[in-house]
Amino acid sequence: MKLFSIFGDPVSHSRSPLMHNSVFKCLDLNACYTRTHLTEGSQLRDVFFAKALSGANVTVPHKEAAYAQCDEVRGIAKTIQAVNTLVLENGKLIGYNTDAEGFMRAIESFGALRNALILGAGGTARALSIALRQGSITPTILNRSQGRLEYFKNEGIESYIWDNFTPTPYDLIINTTSAGLSDDELPLEKSLLMTLLSQTKGAIDVIYGKETPFLREVKATALPYKDGSDMLLAQGVLANHLFLNGAYPLSVIEPPMKASFSLS
Repeated sequence: MKLFSIFGDPVSHSRSPLMHNSVFKCLDLNACYTRTHLTEGSQLRDVFFAKALSGANVTVPHKEAAYAQCDEVRGIAKTIQAVNTLVLENGKLIGYNTDAEGFMRAIESFGALRNALILGAGGTARALSIALRQGSITPTILNRSQGRLEYFKNEGIESYIWDNFTPTPYDLIINTTSAGLSDDELPLEKSLLMTLLSQTKGAIDVIYGKETPFLREVKATALPYKDGSDMLLAQGVLANHLFLNGAYPLSVIEPPMKASFSLS
């Protein structure tokens, strides 16, 4: 049996096992996907091999740690320097990032966008900022602290902390922070958020499966919005395609994975 898992902290909320196991069952594959709660990202590689995994997904806050522990990184993950999908290939750990393409598919319903404000500066923010720029949408980063902004500055992406940020209109506001995942926090001060929402055309939270405080405020303004479900599905289909070494087309993987969203 081939074994797969998702690494994260927290990880108990993850729908990934249901999604991938639904595909394995539909295709009658001898494979199983589980959750692995990992507090120390530096241990990811060792745990991957100790569990004899064939592949894995990586969620917050370990995407940058996963990048650092790969034997080889391919595709857009090399630019992003953050990995959300791992595949074992000839004994080597190969890293990919399916967040970027998954996100671009998810925001198609918002129509033409010129710019976007990303809240947060972790691995997901890296993926989305690069994907947006490649899609001719100008990204701006807003983070609580200076700590993780160096990457974005080196990439020539405008980045600010709360204290030096002046609100201006953005076509889309994107929450990539974990605020609201396991608490009732907003990703930034409410007064600043409300000012931003008054000047935007839509919003998306990469957290899925619940109405976060961020989305609650967006909903109250009657703006178009999404949670992270569409992005989750799109990146999951791409990841499963990698897990199965491209043996099945995306069009075969997507229906059973999409159907899993109606399961509890």
